[in-house]
Amino acid sequence: MNNTVFIVDDDAAVRDSLSLLLSLHGYRTTVFADAASLLGALQADWQGCLIIDIRMPGMDGLALQRELQARGCALPIIIITGHGDVASAREAFRAAAVDFLEKPLDEARLLQAIEESFSRQSASAAARQTQEQFSRRLKNLTPREQEVMEQVIAGRHNREIAALLGISVRTVEVHKARMMAKLDADNIPQLVRISLGADDAAS
Repeated sequence: MNNTVFIVDDDAAVRDSLSLLLSLHGYRTTVFADAASLLGALQADWQGCLIIDIRMPGMDGLALQRELQARGCALPIIIITGHGDVASAREAFRAAAVDFLEKPLDEARLLQAIEESFSRQSASAAARQTQEQFSRRLKNLTPREQEVMEQVIAGRHNREIAALLGISVRTVEVHKARMMAKLDADNIPQLVRISLGADDAAS
């Protein structure tokens, strides 16, 4: 599915004007009148971002933001409001909102926030793909190579690893080289970064 801007606002005039504005800039839009409508239609393969109004009947925008997080929804969120306050903005940003915009919306800032949202999602998708590849490659390691990898990630040098595992330094070097090749890691910092990402994805 191509990137879509999903608009959630109980005000039909706002939904229509936002949808028209964004379509003129080449964006695909889908609109919802309330949180329940969005949650009922939500699909795991949606790509793009959400524009959510804070004040809506039933579940408000910040509660919707929390619910989407709880469901593991990866769509970046832009919060909009006609009555902004510091506490609401703080809560929105703590829940990883891309931006917090007050009505009447500044067109340039809105478009910038949408583009940042799309960039965030692309980066997140790329990171997930890298982590999934790492997890698959991890299964190709021998038990000894996995032991060496764990010690390398812990920051230990070859001599320390050799002493801990009761093998020669040369054997550590061989296992380390094979492990790095199987995981397609060019250097230790890259190995550490990818492995930490894989741990986060698994938890």
